[in-house]
Amino acid sequence: MKEILREVGMIARACDSISNIEFKELDLTKGQYLYLVRICENPGIIQEKLAEMIKVDRTTAARSISKLEIQGFIEKENEPDNKKNKRLLPTGKGKDAYLFLKREADYSDQVALSGLSMKEQATLLSLLQKVRKNIEGDWEIVKRGGKRIY
Repeated sequence: MKEILREVGMIARACDSISNIEFKELDLTKGQYLYLVRICENPGIIQEKLAEMIKVDRTTAARSISKLEIQGFIEKENEPDNKKNKRLLPTGKGKDAYLFLKREADYSDQVALSGLSMKEQATLLSLLQKVRKNIEGDWEIVKRGGKRIY
């Protein structure tokens, strides 16, 4: 059943490619849209939690977050209890872009799930969540510099 992860990968790459092309008019590239969407959905999130949510390393997250800040989509605010942590907040420009991104995501969901019943959609979601949870342990090990045993 190795085809399952190949299919998931092809779906993810196709959606990412479409998004990178369509979001050029917003000056969002290379997956930046994903960071902006998560920040808009979770205003005040700190960089470490965002990186964990998206499943990328801190350096990759820092680079994309910095670009979003320079472009005026987000701003950083000191966390009151811990000055080391910066809360990430969308700006007006970021909120406006989010509305466009949300419309695209809703459309992509509609296209991708067409022909599936509500029950099939719920089953698919449940199964994919199980797959994600299965892999998260390995992701944690590898991101901390560990090696998986094959």
